[in-house]
Amino acid sequence: MGVLNVTPDSFSDGGRWTTPETAIDHGTALVDVGADLVDVGGESTRPGATRPVEGEELARVIPVISALAGSGVAVSVDTMRSSVARAAVGAGAVVVNDVSGGLADPAMLDTVAELGVGYVAMHWRAHSDEMQQHAVYDGPGGVVSVVIDELAARRDAALAAGILGDRLVLDPGLGFAKTADHNWELVAHLDRFEELGQPILVGASRKAFLGRLLADEAGPRAVDLREHAHVALLTLLAERRVWGLRVHDVRACWDALKVAARFAEARRTGSGRPDLKEGR
Repeated sequence: MGVLNVTPDSFSDGGRWTTPETAIDHGTALVDVGADLVDVGGESTRPGATRPVEGEELARVIPVISALAGSGVAVSVDTMRSSVARAAVGAGAVVVNDVSGGLADPAMLDTVAELGVGYVAMHWRAHSDEMQQHAVYDGPGGVVSVVIDELAARRDAALAAGILGDRLVLDPGLGFAKTADHNWELVAHLDRFEELGQPILVGASRKAFLGRLLADEAGPRAVDLREHAHVALLTLLAERRVWGLRVHDVRACWDALKVAARFAEARRTGSGRPDLKEGR
């Protein structure tokens, strides 16, 4: 899933694709280097971000979705508003990626069920301007068990609303109401999320916990300088069975996954061993 934020204030690419023309070109470029799905978002969800009004969000995303979908690109819409989801699907989106898991808009789950499209429900506790105040996980088993339990509740709500199980994907919500240590615990135990019985989407790309890991005396590593760390993390996670990876640099991530897959194949089959009979 290639990230395409048509916002002025997203943490990584805010302000880069603010016109329909530049956004459409970038979405097409993401597909050209391997994106299976282009995730178009018109609302920044970085910590501290202020929500745009509904009309502004619609104006940002609908022209881009319409153009990309019209050219054959598979598009998801990154939104917490059911009205935006409905308009985006009308413009050609095939997946609704809702970081609130239906909590921000009570009409979202029923709307997605009616539309019959794919739905990604992320673990979420509050809007961006206050979410880090909710980064407390004191339940038995710590952050992993608590996030699994809370995601299970969103799964059950989505299924009860009529969203089909084979169209429902869950996301542990790295960076959303999580400390850096929480994020590391979650990525270290991604296998636990198989308990939920649904496909999993992981979005670690360029997030703050990577910047803090690479911090120096000047502070956390700048967003644009975190990609190598993200690729390293994806390489370590390559054998995890997840439905998708939400990334900014599609080419770099695809390259890393191809190397990891070929390395695993060589270990399994011995195809990477030298031919000793020929003295090599």
